[in-house]
Amino acid sequence: MPAYPASCFALMDRYGTEKIPFLFVISFDGTMTHVWREDEIPGWVEFSVPGIGELKAYKHCPFDFHFTAEPVKYNDYLITFNEVMQHILRGDTFLINLTFPTKIDMSLSLNDVYEYSHAPYKIKFGDYFVCFSPETFVRVSGDVIKTCPMKGTIDAEIPDAEKLILSDVKETAEHNTIVDLLRNDLGIVADDIRVNRFRYVETVKGTSGPLLQVSSEIEGRIRAGYRGKIGSIFSLILPAGSVTGAPKKKTVEIIKKVETYDRGYYTGVFGWFDGYNLDSAVLIRFIEKTEKGLFFKSGGGITSLSKPRDEYNELIKKVYVPFPRNDQN
Repeated sequence: MPAYPASCFALMDRYGTEKIPFLFVISFDGTMTHVWREDEIPGWVEFSVPGIGELKAYKHCPFDFHFTAEPVKYNDYLITFNEVMQHILRGDTFLINLTFPTKIDMSLSLNDVYEYSHAPYKIKFGDYFVCFSPETFVRVSGDVIKTCPMKGTIDAEIPDAEKLILSDVKETAEHNTIVDLLRNDLGIVADDIRVNRFRYVETVKGTSGPLLQVSSEIEGRIRAGYRGKIGSIFSLILPAGSVTGAPKKKTVEIIKKVETYDRGYYTGVFGWFDGYNLDSAVLIRFIEKTEKGLFFKSGGGITSLSKPRDEYNELIKKVYVPFPRNDQN
């Protein structure tokens, strides 16, 4: 499992105890962490969360733009997929989230992407990365804690798309696994765990057309005094189960072995505490600027029932910016 720095979580605990609003950003492997009080947030960081923080009204992109992608070659993907499948067949893991970077070219700045993206959670981290995440990691309001793992994506324009994905045996098994994993994770820090909504479907509109995404809502009653333990709680439940797999510890070890690049902040988390309530997101739908150009990082869950071509196509379908086409408005 990632070795998150104790100082990061200690600071979150202190600010929570003192009811000081703060923003936090934590990379997947825990090597990069940031905790800023509200009055310390640098000007090069912008963020938006639903109902808390700097939520801004959605804007429509006022200009035409181009967006092209060069995903990993299928044969290269297949090599890693087969390596993952060997781990599954040996019983090392039964669900692993396999991800790849995709080289992209676009006539948009990271600021443009942040400004015009339609997504519940958004963050622009200087000129380094932008994320427009649809997935809640942990939300706490009063004594209620929720998590909303997302597992299952399909092209909404496929005939009977919703029926197809909800009846798909592989997708159902994958989603059940993640719901169980997140129920257990919440059970570490909360009581009375229950699934309020199971496998509900939402539509995301983007450049390549609308997608259907399947999520569940899991809720519990967080234990007393949580504000003084915000960092301690995150130290127990990170990394996010929906972007790792199960069993989590062993699957993270496999991810580090088989993935051919550094995830960095991608599949980490960011969040905002307003002094009373907290909301956070998984850092997915993620564009990073590097010396070699722009890369969009994406992936999907692999199980024993996975078909490599289907998983490869899902990885590609998730490479988009959430600017609705004219016919989706």
